[in-house]
Amino acid sequence: MINYWKEKDGQFIKLKKDEIETSQHIWVDARNVTQDEINFLQKTYSIDQELLMDVIDPDELSRIENWDSYILTIMRLPVFSPNTDVAYTTTPLGAILFPDKIITICWTNCEVLKDLSANRIKGLSLGDFPAFIIRILARADILFLRYLKEINRRTNSIQNELHDSIENAELIQLLNMEKSLMFFQTSLKSNQLLLEKIRRTRILNLDSDDKEWLDDVEIDNRQAMEMADTYSEITTGTMDAFASVISNNMNIIMKKLTVISLVLMVISFITSFWGMNIRLPWSTSSSWTGFFCIIALCVVSATIAYITMNFSPITRIKKFREKKNRK
Repeated sequence: MINYWKEKDGQFIKLKKDEIETSQHIWVDARNVTQDEINFLQKTYSIDQELLMDVIDPDELSRIENWDSYILTIMRLPVFSPNTDVAYTTTPLGAILFPDKIITICWTNCEVLKDLSANRIKGLSLGDFPAFIIRILARADILFLRYLKEINRRTNSIQNELHDSIENAELIQLLNMEKSLMFFQTSLKSNQLLLEKIRRTRILNLDSDDKEWLDDVEIDNRQAMEMADTYSEITTGTMDAFASVISNNMNIIMKKLTVISLVLMVISFITSFWGMNIRLPWSTSSSWTGFFCIIALCVVSATIAYITMNFSPITRIKKFREKKNRK
């Protein structure tokens, strides 16, 4: 989908293609682009085909390049998709700067582009394309910070659920949160390199106001990087802790099963001591002596198993710790 926007009184107004005037600066907004729209952009604006393929590549990193008739800037933006397993991801946005127009290309839709077209970002002007790029990066940092806080809240909620019962669903959700943090870390570092290159090079002609705004954007981006690193370390530590809990629970279950098997082994030994060719005790007796002996052996075995499982030193220490934690 390709839309055309012009600026009037500080607001973006959508235009039809036949309403575009050659003397005015416009914003060509291409989202959820198809192959036909890619071919249209290539032919209409003489954009290199490999460049367009890089822009729609979901794994493309941020960079800025100076071409003959235009400037290419690729940046990473956060994306929230509630209907997918990994809800928080990132996507590349390509911004191609011409003298009289700016073309943004994205293979999907995201909140930053929605905010741009809905006039939620103040200070945007099509008369200053470098400032336009910086405003997009600034809005991306704000959304990165917002999504990181949401990820942290959801991670804490999943951890509280895991305290009650460890299920595969909660562990998978926690793993997906860790994936989102990894995506954010990679994209924020890539954007940081882009900001540093914008400052070092003179590909974009920045005035004093743009440089001050760029300083603020770098501060926000570093803050988002630190938050992503911290939350990622916490999530990784939580995953390791719950893995240890699962292993410990498995050891406890195996210990109980081993005790039960040892107790039953005594009965198996007694019953298997006599083969089919050996006369069994009390086989010729009409009394209930053999029956009562077998019942007594079962009771003794059950008693031994109960005492072993509930009154062993390890079990006493465990119960003592549970009482202490409750107090």
